[in-house]
Parts: sequence; C-alpha cells; structure tokens
Amino acid sequence: MHIRSVALLLLALSISSPRAEDAVRVYAAASLTHAIGDVSDAWFRSGHPRPTQVFAASSALAKQIEHGAPADVFASADRKWMDHLAQRKNVDPKSRVDLLGNELVLIAPKGRGFPATLDAAFDLPGAFEGKLCTGEPDVVPVGTYARQALTSYGWWTALAPRVVGTDDVRTALAFVERGECPLGIVYATDAAISSKVEIIGRFPMGSHEPIVYPFAIVAGAGSQARPYLDYLRSDAAQQIFRRHGFTPAPRR
Repeated sequence: MHIRSVALLLLALSISSPRAEDAVRVYAAASLTHAIGDVSDAWFRSGHPRPTQVFAASSALAKQIEHGAPADVFASADRKWMDHLAQRKNVDPKSRVDLLGNELVLIAPKGRGFPATLDAAFDLPGAFEGKLCTGEPDVVPVGTYARQALTSYGWWTALAPRVVGTDDVRTALAFVERGECPLGIVYATDAAISSKVEIIGRFPMGSHEPIVYPFAIVAGAGSQARPYLDYLRSDAAQQIFRRHGFTPAPRR
C-alpha cells in the first residue's frame, strides 16, 4: 500500500472511530449501579465510546465533583446533594432533570424476617434485637429518608443508638445479607437484586420526602455529556430503568 493510501486510511479511522477521551464520565448514586451499567452498555452498543462510571454515595460524589473530580454527568439519589452543587455552580442548572423515583423498604436476612406492621402502634424497636443498617442518616440519602420514615412512626428515638450508618446503600444491603444487621432500610431496587434478603415492609410515600433522582451535566463537561443525558431520558433507557424497578420521578 502506498504511503499516501496509508495516511488516508489512518485519517479516516481517526475521524470515524470514537476517541477514548470522548467517553462520557458518569458519577452516579450507588443504588443506580446496575441500571446505569445496563444503560451505558446500550449506549456503547449504539456506537458511542464506553462510559467511565463511578458509583458511590451521592454525598461522596458531590464532594468529589465540588473539588474538581473529572465528571460529565452527575446522578444523585436526592435533591439535597444536587442543590449543593447547583449552589456552587458545579452543575449546569438548565440541564437538571428529575429523572427517576424509588421506594423505601424494610429488609431482613432471607428466612429471618418477622411480621412487621408499618404503623405507629407497632413496636418495631422491640420486635428485633441488634442493629439496623442503612445509610449514614446525616449524609447518605437513603439514611436521611430512613430517619424521616422512622421518625414519622415515632421509632427514631429508640432506634437511633442501634442504627449503623454506612457509606452507601449497597454497603447497608451487604451487612443485612451477611446477617451482621438483622434489619435494614434500603431502596426497593437494591433489595430486588439480592437473593439473600427479604422485604418485610414498604414505607408509604407520606412517611418520608419523595425519593427523587435528579440528573445534571457538570460544569465544564465534555461533548458527550448532553447526548448521554438525552439518551437517559429516551424510551429505550427508561425501559431499562423500569426493568430495574425504578419509577418515574414524583412530581413536586
């Protein structure tokens, strides 16, 4: 092959092949791990660079972005941490969208559940021995929702000394799976991925603030951020989220 032909071929490949540096960088709440993973796989199969994904508690991710972490799209498990970044101009406010909802559930290790009634007349603190695992109540969204729910039934004061606050919801799930906590509060979508836990109660919406997942483009994001966020809103992506148990975001 002539040198000129080789040069043209290389030029064509450089134009048609997606560059690694164009891959969108997604920072998403731990509860979105499986769903975002599947959505990103579908995005990749449609001809885009495979996204770089980082999953952790919304609080941890927000602080990383605030301090310059190289993210393009941020997905939080509550409005609080998205507001935190918006107030500091770390996200594009015009791109922000409340995309998903979820449900808060009470779980126990498989085969070790007990009849639990989510009613103020029921003595949940007295119904089990040991610890209750959930996200850190003052920081991690699932823990904040859990505290609100337990408070609404008058159980928080008695249970607070027994609450184990974890770094994220998946860690709380793991503690219950291993039986280290006989009770836990996680999202329904997290409980659904585990064969080692059982749901013994579902907290009604009125017992806590609506569970909302806001998404937004991070300030200074790369060129793939907007197309990726648009894809997350597409019917194809929404079908994947529904398959994982997520619901449409509750309206304000």
